[in-house]
Amino acid sequence: MNSQVRLQALSTFLKAQRAKIPPETVGFPSIRRRTPGLRREEVAQLAGVSTTWYTWLEQGRNIQVSHSVLDCVARALQLNGDERKYLYSLAFEGGDDNYSSTPETLQLTPSLQKIITELNHCPVIVSDRKCNIVGWNKAAEYVFLNFNLIPPEERNMIQLLFGRREFRRLAVNWEQFSSGFLAMFRTYYGQYVEDAWYDQFLNQMKQNHPEFNEMWEQSQVSYAPDVYLEFRHAKAGKMVYELVSLKVYGAEDLRCSIYTPAADTPTEAKLRQLMAEE
Repeated sequence: MNSQVRLQALSTFLKAQRAKIPPETVGFPSIRRRTPGLRREEVAQLAGVSTTWYTWLEQGRNIQVSHSVLDCVARALQLNGDERKYLYSLAFEGGDDNYSSTPETLQLTPSLQKIITELNHCPVIVSDRKCNIVGWNKAAEYVFLNFNLIPPEERNMIQLLFGRREFRRLAVNWEQFSSGFLAMFRTYYGQYVEDAWYDQFLNQMKQNHPEFNEMWEQSQVSYAPDVYLEFRHAKAGKMVYELVSLKVYGAEDLRCSIYTPAADTPTEAKLRQLMAEE
């Protein structure tokens, strides 16, 4: 079952990447086509593999795959570094060799908690590999919402982005905001694809939020996307942040999302005033 999920994800990803490449940019004639992008036989030609083999790969068949041949496919599809990692994690049985189950509840170490607390005027959210929020600082409560008021089982960043009106009202460029998190979530999905939780979570999100399915099918992949965010805060007005994503190395796969006030804007001053008043 898990192998089928992995291979289906591989099939979907390859089709999406193939559709993104204009034929004329890689030397093929720009003739009228039924579907956008390259044909399977054209990808096979660029990769130096047989059309039959590539067709089987894209169909999600359980075939023999080598790193060297997959490198050729990655070059043909013009994949970036993050997309290559995602491709390899889906193509090989067992996914990531470092796969391990993550406990349902995590506690931040005192040192990590101190670090995010000291970032007084940079909102910080710490999440696990399922995008569950496991820690935050006071600044995050003022800019986003008080996560203490949300039950722990509902503190999932993806669910909050699509399900809470506070986030939709806050982010002027909500789609970019959400797409950045989905790009990160895809990297986890590729790395831990054998974990049935991901398939269940995706099915639930697709059923509950139609726009999620559309954004998910765009197949963006990034371990640390650069996101420039404009917020319309109910009390502070316009606030502009740049998202910096840092991986916390250790036994748990944690990520610190740090929202740094954009330079040459009054964002930090507004947050200081807001926190001082309350």
